[in-house]
Amino acid sequence: MGCDRNCGLITGAVVGAVLAVLGGILMPVGDLLIEKTIKKEVVLEEGTIAFKNWVKTGTEVYRQFWVFDVQNPQEVMMNSSNIKVEQKGPYTYRVRYLAKENVTQDPENNTVSFLQPNGAIFEPSLSVGTENDNFTVLNLAVAAAAHIYQNAFVQVVLNSLIKKSKSSMFQTRSLKELLWGYKDPFLSLVPYPVSTTVGLFYPYNNTADGVYKVFNGKDDISKVAIIDTYKGKRNLSYWESYCDMINGTDAASFPPFVEKSQVLQFFSSDICRSIYAIFESEINLKGIPVYRFVLPSKAFASPLENPDNHCFCTEKIISKNCTSYGVLDISKCKEGRPVYISLPHFLHSSPDVSEPIDGLNPNEEEHRTYLDIEPITGFTLRFAKRLQVNLLVKPSIKIEALKRLKRNYIVPIIWLNETGTIGNEKANMFRSQVTGKINLLGLIEMILLSVGVVMFVAFMISYCACRSKAIK
Repeated sequence: MGCDRNCGLITGAVVGAVLAVLGGILMPVGDLLIEKTIKKEVVLEEGTIAFKNWVKTGTEVYRQFWVFDVQNPQEVMMNSSNIKVEQKGPYTYRVRYLAKENVTQDPENNTVSFLQPNGAIFEPSLSVGTENDNFTVLNLAVAAAAHIYQNAFVQVVLNSLIKKSKSSMFQTRSLKELLWGYKDPFLSLVPYPVSTTVGLFYPYNNTADGVYKVFNGKDDISKVAIIDTYKGKRNLSYWESYCDMINGTDAASFPPFVEKSQVLQFFSSDICRSIYAIFESEINLKGIPVYRFVLPSKAFASPLENPDNHCFCTEKIISKNCTSYGVLDISKCKEGRPVYISLPHFLHSSPDVSEPIDGLNPNEEEHRTYLDIEPITGFTLRFAKRLQVNLLVKPSIKIEALKRLKRNYIVPIIWLNETGTIGNEKANMFRSQVTGKINLLGLIEMILLSVGVVMFVAFMISYCACRSKAIK
């Protein structure tokens, strides 16, 4: 009996050890299986999960606008007073609902090229008013013309046309006109060929952002979705040749197996440059663990603090010898128009930028940009892209509408919040096809390891106890 019992205890210990070893073996084997599956499914080619979601996102993306309505236009024009603004919004549009077009694989270079069609549908239920709501804003044509044409004689001519068209430093425009374009009365009088339609995002509907060419990841998964080249409707040759700013992905996805220590690069045609995000925290999004990466304040720092921003300091007066920070001059890719990009309400900007503007209330939580990324696949499951469009206006002796100004203004026009969150149906699919299988495999590994260790220890203790009694 004693022998049989001891044999049974030894057998139980052996079984426990086998289970523990099996659990230990399954861990690296399981990790290899997960890695192999993920590498297969994130490649941008027909038949993969990544490709299906990449061609047409299942996430509803909205772009909200807040307009800075100027409250004291006459005071500013006559006395060069601080500009008092009142934020009005949100006005919401659904965007990025169209599938990518002209998707073309290049098997030799392992790249895929495509066009991203642009479209915006107004959403009344998510807006405070209609597209026909009017606002007092800076006159885009007058401010830009005085900046682009600095020759004294040319400005005299422009001044006569501005007066004849009854234009001024400020104007009243509807939201629809301001965003998507209107025929400007002053430019319509210019005797040589110029575009007479003006709008912050003109042209947009029925246009395309691209051509993009990105790596499909088939030969090197660490390069998947990273932009190889970009030939958009905007002039980016300056950045390509001088600043080398076109790098990273389009932020819809990143190469898999994202680490917290990584700096994620992504390109945005809205700001004509690549920018980056750093890890902030872990978050649970609809049952899916994600990493939140945020745009740091250093991304908008002066060139003295962040040398990568030297391209956006194009002159010495406005930038106060390149010491001013928080705004980026992107006029080089806006056909010379004095467009400056910042975070909303000049968040993380130097005091000299916001000092001439009253009514701003920068808030980190409301005005920052973030990306929530599932780290194993690299898919962006939720994001909020926030930025502000500003226009530089300077004094001009020859143009009556601007001659009383005594200082330069970087005038906020609108700020936007583009957001998207994975839908419930897509989240369920993601949990079942990706995180669910990974969690199940991990659970099996832990159960086998835990049960094996417990069995081994329990049977060995019992065996030792029996042996001790037998000896006595």
